[in-house]
Amino acid sequence: MNAHFKPSRYTNENYDRFISFLFDKRKKRVSICSLLFPTFVVHMALDQVDVDKLDEAGKEMSFLDHIEELRWHLFRSVIAILVGSVGVFLTGKAFFEHVLYAPLKPEFPTYKFLCSLGETFCLTPPKLELISVLFGGEFIVHLKVSLQVGLILAFPYFFWEIWRFVKPGLYEKEQKATRGVVLVSSILFMSGVLFGFYVIAPFAITFLGSYDVGATNSPSLSSYVSYMTMFTLPTGLVFQLPLVVFFLSKIGLVTPDFMRTYRRHAFVLILVLSAFITPPDAITQMLIGIPLYGLYEISIRISARVQRNKAKKEKALEKA
Repeated sequence: MNAHFKPSRYTNENYDRFISFLFDKRKKRVSICSLLFPTFVVHMALDQVDVDKLDEAGKEMSFLDHIEELRWHLFRSVIAILVGSVGVFLTGKAFFEHVLYAPLKPEFPTYKFLCSLGETFCLTPPKLELISVLFGGEFIVHLKVSLQVGLILAFPYFFWEIWRFVKPGLYEKEQKATRGVVLVSSILFMSGVLFGFYVIAPFAITFLGSYDVGATNSPSLSSYVSYMTMFTLPTGLVFQLPLVVFFLSKIGLVTPDFMRTYRRHAFVLILVLSAFITPPDAITQMLIGIPLYGLYEISIRISARVQRNKAKKEKALEKA
C-alpha cells in the first residue's frame, strides 16, 4: 500500500462505485474518464487494486499502455470521420442542393406539413440569395461542411470505439446493465440532429430571414452554414441527457430526489440553453425548450428506475 494513500478519506460508497466504474480491478484498464482527473486520483485508484489477485497469466498494463490503447481507438475514429467527410465532399453540389439548402425551399417537409394544418400555421421561407464574400470561400465552406457531416455520420462508430475502451473497466453485471448503450446513444444523437434540422432550422430561418429593418438581406454562405451547425450538432449532444443521467445514477452521483428538488433550477437552465442554441425567437426557443424539459423528466424516471434496481439488489444481498 502506498504510504501517501489514506483509506479513511476515500471510503464512502459513492466514491468506491465511481472508482470501480473507471478502473477494472482485474485487468487494470483505465477508462477515458480517468484521463480527465488529476494524477493523484489515478495513483490513488491504482493503489486500491489488489495486484496479488490478478491472474498470473495476465500482464499489468502501465499508464502509457492505456494511453497507447486509447490513441488507437481515437485513430480509428478519426479515420471513420475522414471517410465520411470524403464521401460528402465527393457529392459536390448535390449535397448542398438537396440537403443543406433544403430548409430554404418551400417544398421542405416541415413547411408542407405546417401548411397542411391550415393558413394559420403555414410558414413560407424567405427568398435568400447566399453569397460568398471571400476568395475561395466556397471551397473552405465545402471542406467545413464535409467534416461536420462526416462527424455526424461517424458518431455511432466513434462512440462505439470509445465504449470499447471504457467497457473492460466495468464489472460483468455493469456490462450487462449497459448493453445496447451505443445504439441508444446513436439514436438519441441522430434524433437531436434531425430535430434541429427539421424543426429548429425552418422556424429560425423563417424568423431571421424575414426580419426587416430596412436593409437588403443577403446572408453569406459561411454564416448560413454556421447557423445550421448551431441548430443541429449542439441539439444532438443535448439529447444525450437521459444517457448521461443513467450513468451518473449508476455511480451514485445523481438521484431522482436531487433532480426533483432542483427541477425549477433545471427549467431555468433549459431556457438559457435554448436561448443559446436558437436565435432570439420565443417560438423557436419554446420548440427546443419543451423537448429538453421532456428529456429532463424522462431522465428523472430513468434515475428512479436505477435507484429501485439498486435497492432490490441490496435487499437480495441482505437476505442472502
